[in-house]
Amino acid sequence: MRHGGTELGQNSLAEALARDGYLVAALRHPGDNWQDSSLLSKSPTRFFTERPQQASRVIDAVLQDPDWKDRIAKDEKGPIVGAVGHSAGGYTVLALAGGRPDLGLIRAHCDAHRAEDPIFCGMGKTGQPRAAASTAQPIPAISDARVRAVVALSPVGVVFTADSLSAIAIPTLVYEPELDRFLVPRFHAERVARDVPGAQLRRVPNAWHFAFMDTPNMPIETPDGDIRSDPPGFDRQAFLKQIGEEVPAFFDRVFRN
Repeated sequence: MRHGGTELGQNSLAEALARDGYLVAALRHPGDNWQDSSLLSKSPTRFFTERPQQASRVIDAVLQDPDWKDRIAKDEKGPIVGAVGHSAGGYTVLALAGGRPDLGLIRAHCDAHRAEDPIFCGMGKTGQPRAAASTAQPIPAISDARVRAVVALSPVGVVFTADSLSAIAIPTLVYEPELDRFLVPRFHAERVARDVPGAQLRRVPNAWHFAFMDTPNMPIETPDGDIRSDPPGFDRQAFLKQIGEEVPAFFDRVFRN
């Protein structure tokens, strides 16, 4: 799920995965959802640490649920778990895969590229180099070895250390919206796809950042305009149908082989 998002934002993708036989858990991140954005305002360190930890707790709950725990596929390595995330959710699933954030990288990036990546560099304390540097504390290990494959939809990418991305050893699929202004691809999605060994990169022509979300039935304004908006000529419904086929197929190839 994206920063400030909702557990309902990718319902069509969740339904497509469920139709393919997957148990899907969607979460509302405490302190980072459409009703409560307190996590980022408190501390960038907490934001980048707690989001992956919250996702791991959801995995804990599902694997311990008496109605589901015995119905989840397993192999000799344990339960078969994949993770999908959009925007800050893309960061979250990559962190679960082994990516390690370094908030100093945000400062360096925004010092050098603020004019080229203005929305990311203007978001809360992540966009304030001095605040990010002064409030940053060491980020603890936040990977989750139970996650065996990830799909990152237009992920936050500049925050990860290069050596941690190069050490990710699970199948990774990255989507890049060609016209993304929220997270400019060459700094985020393309960087992740370049540094993660064997990562697959799928570019989405003529797409903006919110192409992966179901179209809401009311205006939702963001620093990049209304979430409902698409570039002229872009068919969001057709694209949602496309990823509803591609993402389950990716997990099928990974887990059934």
